Amino acid sequence: MKHLPKHLQPRWRYLAVEFETWPHAAFDRRAFQAALWAAARSLLGDAGSADADLHVLRFDLQDGTGEAVVRVRRDEVARGRAALACVHRIDDQPVGLVVRGTSGTVRACEEKYLSGRQQAPAERTVAFDDAERNAVVRGPRLDVAGDDGFTGATNLDFEQG
Repeated sequence: MKHLPKHLQPRWRYLAVEFETWPHAAFDRRAFQAALWAAARSLLGDAGSADADLHVLRFDLQDGTGEAVVRVRRDEVARGRAALACVHRIDDQPVGLVVRGTSGTVRACEEKYLSGRQQAPAERTVAFDDAERNAVVRGPRLDVAGDDGFTGATNLDFEQG
């Protein structure tokens, strides 16, 4: 089969996506892709979802923080960003997504928006709910382990005045 001439080939844009979830959450690229497609289908409908043609090209999740590169058709960037904004759960785990930027190539997308942004989380013991508990520290945010899961907090919640 012959290739299409260059002027007929589809044009793509690449969205740099960062996401954060609880430290124990584990899901893969396939689950993220399924959640993205479901959100796009709910927001844009079947025809709009097919026009946007969202695909996860690169995915990395470690200790509750991750990065992804999502491909979208050039004329559908705004609709693709809107579909990403609708993703709030992946494999029944809550997740927060941020689109860091848009680029014309995968390489530029990774270099400009994703390289070296992830911090290695640290663990610390904190006094919370009248007990000493383990917490995962990511920047100014802490995820405190409890009997029924994690609770999000900040350093200000633990300072005494």
